[in-house]
Amino acid sequence: MILGKLWRSLMAQINKIANIFWTADPIAQMQYEYDQAVAQLKEGREGLEQYRALVERVTRQVANDKQRAAQLEAKVKAYLTAGDRETAAKFALEMQKSKQDLAENEGQLKLHEESYNNNVTKIKHASKKLSDVRDKISKYDAELKMSKAEAEMAKLAADFNFDVTTDFGQIEQVINDKISLNRAKVRVAADLSSEGIVDVQREQAMESALAEQALKEFEIQAGLVTPDTAGVTNAAKELGPAESVKQTQS
Repeated sequence: MILGKLWRSLMAQINKIANIFWTADPIAQMQYEYDQAVAQLKEGREGLEQYRALVERVTRQVANDKQRAAQLEAKVKAYLTAGDRETAAKFALEMQKSKQDLAENEGQLKLHEESYNNNVTKIKHASKKLSDVRDKISKYDAELKMSKAEAEMAKLAADFNFDVTTDFGQIEQVINDKISLNRAKVRVAADLSSEGIVDVQREQAMESALAEQALKEFEIQAGLVTPDTAGVTNAAKELGPAESVKQTQS
């Protein structure tokens, strides 16, 4: 009784291990079963070929028996025609045995032909089933791989949570902070570059006014224009170019 329990426990553990391997890779298991079936079908086909050889031998035997029976029948008729009944009777007995062998061989040939045809039908049907199994293996393999890929994608989508509490979110925040700092530096540089621009513009305006005053004085001295047409007043002459510009700005 104890040995029986131990044996059942051992077999249960072995069955458990077998189930683990069975379910670990079902496609490989299906492929293994398919390969086993193909091997068995190959053996069956080889056996069928050997059986067909037997059928061919029986077929030849039947053909020979028919030919021998026809020859013996011809001899019996010939000896009867010649009036030799004794010899005709001998060949008639031999012909009778030959026809009995022919009938027996024809019966065996019929059985062999039927058995061969049945086996051919079975092998064709098995081949069709194996072809369906092969297609199923390919289909299940593709579907299994696709389902695994979909599961991985679903898991990946769940892991890609861009919340700031995740590592990815924190890294994204650091990058955004750096971008903001860089843009701030550009803005500060642009703002600082405008300092003193008013003084520069004033200096340029003063230089332009002085240049225009100098040009008018040159035109008056050269007699090209008169002071009235040039728009130069005596006060402007007395003050000079620099004082005239200051008066204009004030």
